[in-house]
Amino acid sequence: MTEFKVFDAINKPSLAELTEVVQFLHTHLEEYGDDKKDIQKAIDYALKEFVSFGGFVMVLFEDGEMVGATVINQTGMGGYIPENILVYIATHSGHRGKGLGKTLMQNAINYCKGDIALHVEPNNPAKYLYEKLGFTNPYLEMRLKK
Repeated sequence: MTEFKVFDAINKPSLAELTEVVQFLHTHLEEYGDDKKDIQKAIDYALKEFVSFGGFVMVLFEDGEMVGATVINQTGMGGYIPENILVYIATHSGHRGKGLGKTLMQNAINYCKGDIALHVEPNNPAKYLYEKLGFTNPYLEMRLKK
C-alpha cells in the first residue's frame, strides 16, 4: 500500500520522523546529496523553524517503508522567480525503476501552489524525469561564491 505524508509549519514531524527523513535523504541522494546539517536546514526552512517563507516535506511510504522523500521550499517570489524551489528529492536505492520518483514528483507538483524551480547536475539521471514532467531549462545558472 502506498501512502504519502506531508509535513509543514502546521503538521510538523516528530523528532524520530525528522531524523528518519534527514537520514533517508542523506543516504539515498548519494553523490548528489549534501551534509546532514544542510538537509536539516532545508527541512527547517520548510517547517518554518526560523523566519522563512516555509514549504513542505513530502514522504512516500510503501507497505510502511520510507521509499521516497522530497523537500520543497517557498521562495516568497513569483513570476520572474518561481514561487517554489525543489531542494531535494530521492527514492530508496533498492526501489528504483518502479516509478516512485515520478509518483512522488507528480504529487509534489499537485500539492504546490505556483511554479517550481530546481537545480540538477547535467549527468544526474533524474534530469530526464524532470523533462518528462514538463520542466525546461530556459537559463544557464551562474554563481559567485564568496
